[in-house]
Amino acid sequence: MIILMAICLLSSPGECREERISLSYEASSPMACLVHSQSAIATWQASHPLWRVGRWRCVARGSVPTEL
Repeated sequence: MIILMAICLLSSPGECREERISLSYEASSPMACLVHSQSAIATWQASHPLWRVGRWRCVARGSVPTEL
């Protein structure tokens, strides 16, 4: 599973992009992704203090979403 996040710069809220976090437990269900995503997002946020996570969701590897 992959966590897709829409992130924006704190200093320039109009400057946004997509960021992906790959989760190592590939065979996990979407529910497991939702449960474990909170800590993965918090860890990412702590190491990227200039960015704000606006939205996020879990998607299966190989699927290509068109929008968050």
